[in-house]
Amino acid sequence: MAAEVITGMTTHDYDTVVIGAGAAGLNAALLLARARRRVAVVDNGRPRNAPAAHMHGFLSRDGIAPPVFLDVARAEVLGYGATLIDASVSEVTEGFTTTLDTGQTLSARSLVVATGLRDELPDIPGVRERWGRDVVHCPYCHGYEVRDRPLGILGTSPGAVFHAQMLRQWSADVVLFAHTLDMTAEDRAQLHARGIQVIDGPIRSVVVTDDAVRGVELTDGTQIARSTVFVVPRMVPRDSLLRALGCTVGPDGWIVVDRAGQTTVPGVFAAGNVIDPRAQVVTAAGMGSAAGFAINIALVQDDITSALTTPAHAT
Repeated sequence: MAAEVITGMTTHDYDTVVIGAGAAGLNAALLLARARRRVAVVDNGRPRNAPAAHMHGFLSRDGIAPPVFLDVARAEVLGYGATLIDASVSEVTEGFTTTLDTGQTLSARSLVVATGLRDELPDIPGVRERWGRDVVHCPYCHGYEVRDRPLGILGTSPGAVFHAQMLRQWSADVVLFAHTLDMTAEDRAQLHARGIQVIDGPIRSVVVTDDAVRGVELTDGTQIARSTVFVVPRMVPRDSLLRALGCTVGPDGWIVVDRAGQTTVPGVFAAGNVIDPRAQVVTAAGMGSAAGFAINIALVQDDITSALTTPAHAT
């Protein structure tokens, strides 16, 4: 997909409006602001990783608290002249006029959507209450910190079987609670081969005492002690703005983009978890950088076209 932007540079408030101030959105804004582009970043202050105490896997930032990371990132973006607006986006219309819940409107030549995704959790007592603390999802984000402890994985998704296999490298004490899973004989044989215990029976709750997970309780009253519980949530992209703009959705249900994040709608880019559920913070930041780079190239191309059709030095 060729990178394109909306033409008519003198009639817009900004070169780019970035929706979402996580790692993806802020890194796109950083690159564009350093390129001396007029950039506005709109964010409602509700990041996906807010419940987590630390984030990991980001070279030079490993172990940093998510709010601290975002504070540093926002300060860097502001330092290069970008505008940060605390608001939610109500609508984006053709031509990239962005309407905020405050009533403010922003016009731009291009758009970056970095609105992330939401985790749809199973309706099991204790899961939502402890989410991001000792009920978690990502082994790469939390596995090292809970190494060698008694771990549990809730069988609320077909992906739980392989999730249990992954967790085995962090601990020798892993229990898969089958719950509603329809496991094959091969699944059970592979789990048994690696010393992963399978406990059958529906789950009643995650047991929480003294502000910590203590185990998992089945509906028959059996309690199995665990210190950390993993769950595979259903990841739902926050892509309603992209869909409303007419961006193509792939057969997997996710917005189609090229390697730079360009959607099928000229001038509309997407980055981070809104297009890739597997993207960690460091990956999302790189996606934002790639989108910012591609947008600036497209803006330069548009600037050349505008310069050829307007009097010298008019802009």
